[in-house]
Amino acid sequence: MTDTPIGPSVGPGRLWQRLFARKSVALVQSQFHGEELHRHLGPINLTSLGVGCIIGAGIFVITGQAAAAHAGPAIILSFIIAGFVCAFAGLCYAELASVLPVSGSAYTYAYTVLGEIVAWVMGLLLVLEYGLAASTVAVGWSGYLVSFLADLGVVVPPTLAAPTGSLVTLADGTTVTALLNLPALLGVGLVTGLLVLGVSESARANNFFVILKVAVLLAFIVIGFFYVDKANWTPFIPPHQGGDEFGIQGVFRAAAIIFFAYVGFEAVSTAAAEAKNPQRDLPIGIIGSLGISTALYMLTALVLTGIVPFTLLAVPDPMSTAVDAIGLGWFSFLIKAGAILGLSSVMLVLLYGQTRIFYTMGKDGLLPPLFSRLHSKRKTPWINTVIVGGAVAAAAATTPIKVLGDLVSLGTLAAFAMVCISVMYLRVSHPELHRPFKVPFYPVTPILGVLTCAFLILQMPLHNFMLIGSYLVVGIIVYFLYGLRHSRISGSI
Repeated sequence: MTDTPIGPSVGPGRLWQRLFARKSVALVQSQFHGEELHRHLGPINLTSLGVGCIIGAGIFVITGQAAAAHAGPAIILSFIIAGFVCAFAGLCYAELASVLPVSGSAYTYAYTVLGEIVAWVMGLLLVLEYGLAASTVAVGWSGYLVSFLADLGVVVPPTLAAPTGSLVTLADGTTVTALLNLPALLGVGLVTGLLVLGVSESARANNFFVILKVAVLLAFIVIGFFYVDKANWTPFIPPHQGGDEFGIQGVFRAAAIIFFAYVGFEAVSTAAAEAKNPQRDLPIGIIGSLGISTALYMLTALVLTGIVPFTLLAVPDPMSTAVDAIGLGWFSFLIKAGAILGLSSVMLVLLYGQTRIFYTMGKDGLLPPLFSRLHSKRKTPWINTVIVGGAVAAAAATTPIKVLGDLVSLGTLAAFAMVCISVMYLRVSHPELHRPFKVPFYPVTPILGVLTCAFLILQMPLHNFMLIGSYLVVGIIVYFLYGLRHSRISGSI
């Protein structure tokens, strides 16, 4: 493979040369100075962006499901395992973000280091990591909203609060078939509208949501601690019941499930083109948000499984179950309101990250130009944002949360492993590059990142690999039909 800058044709080339054409490092770094997006974000905004995305999905949505089906109270061990894997990948992201401070995140890194076809696959994985993750969070957001409204005497019909075709059990024991999850659809629509308005407005809203969300979690930890029944932690690791149900196997399976909750630190790198000083601020945002969020995850999970038996947490809104069990009406109101606003910030950051990746792919010619078209005044990729928001809303309204969560985790783990490989390749191919931040204990750290990601991937059930395989095959067909024909890089070969 050779670095291939944008320019006049250099000959017909072979197909494999076009498939593995790369952006030159110099070209990518030059784009840092030519970006049209406004640079508003400093280290506090970036750390808040990461915390806003990380804190929410894992605690407010997936924790209960993973604890009830796989890990029990030992879900805290699953968070520790996932946190270590993320630490390895996060350090690799920080180095790449300091060297290649432009939009696109892992997609851009793969394009520069491994070639166009790998970048396209990375783009497909990032759709799972961001788009489907936003849909997953929207389903959880809907669960908390429905519970919150019920406390106020407003009842959302069960047929309009669950995925299309799913069976909902009513209070009298009868079942009905759901039409769609209307609150999830509306929630994504509101966040999409905010992103269309502009990044400054979105960042300010996110900062407010993050402050409120962290305050609510701290209140849950402190107040909930006094209502913990230690008997709920026994046995800490429930006996193995076969397959990935409980035991050590269940702890690892739960770690793979909740892994997607950590995508927030990676979302920081998608904001490179709108950061004031990305070489310095991106590593701060990535590592800072990861550390803060992991500590809060562990404490919250410990209190959550101590308040109620883990078997009762297999719901979209597990913290609602816990605070209702406490019996403090005002506290229940506070937690549910905080969860709704907190999950709003997660949807905001995930949709933001997905639109910025598509923005970069549009500029590269791999997606139609409308994905990179900016609003004349607000300088946001508004058409891109509307398209992404519509797709995410449709998935949230019709797809069960378990299916969404598993696919997100698998795609995220694969993307993280490729980022770790990219760091090692770039160290060998471009040792002369100035690296404002370097991965410590190189090459041990990126190697451990690849191995630990691979280990968690192997905890996934076979049918998930079949779904991902089918998705990637369709995506690659789209690349050959459109991307390869319109690519600015490979098209110049």
